[in-house]
Amino acid sequence: MTALPVDLSVYLVTDAAQCAARGRSVAETVALAVAGGVTAVQIREKHAPGGEFLRTVAEVAATLPERVALIVNDRVDVFLAARAAGVRVSGVHVGQSDLPAAAVRRLIGEHAVLGLSAATPDELRAAAAGPARVDHVGIGALRATATKADAPRPLGHDGFARLVRLSRLPAVAIGGVVPADLPRLRDAGAAGAAVVSGVCAAEDPRAAALAYARAWSSVPG
Repeated sequence: MTALPVDLSVYLVTDAAQCAARGRSVAETVALAVAGGVTAVQIREKHAPGGEFLRTVAEVAATLPERVALIVNDRVDVFLAARAAGVRVSGVHVGQSDLPAAAVRRLIGEHAVLGLSAATPDELRAAAAGPARVDHVGIGALRATATKADAPRPLGHDGFARLVRLSRLPAVAIGGVVPADLPRLRDAGAAGAAVVSGVCAAEDPRAAALAYARAWSSVPG
């Protein structure tokens, strides 16, 4: 298994609509969640225009301490624009239907973090053996989730554990993850857990993030 360049143990994936429903901006939600223990943040804006996406990335970056990675979902152009503007961004996460990982790596360079979604043994093997370096994979969905319309069928804990054992790359669980899942996921070999609704839709994002962080740290490293 390759070395993990960032701490993905409690990995927040943002949802602007869920944040807004609670009367908060994405940046406000992220700031609270990081105070609670989130270790990495992915900005996911499936429907936002490029300029709006870029502004959100810049606003979030301004709230983050250096230790917290900031990943851009899908939009390599937004990542490149943010980096060119001097915004501290760490990398990009792409799915199987987005730009090929090799093309993304050429665009973002060797020093950026590259994450890739994977849900099958073949996808995991391709991620590890491909022509470009992938730093980690996101494996899901753990459970059925309404957050991502095209999410694959739920794996459950046993299915996730089987895929982690097949992965040569650090793996993060995603899809309906709750704090009680984290000890079992960590025992299975996960490098972390990605959370959307559990934090973005929470009444108190700081307290919600703290619950995830405590659950993760309850398992000896």
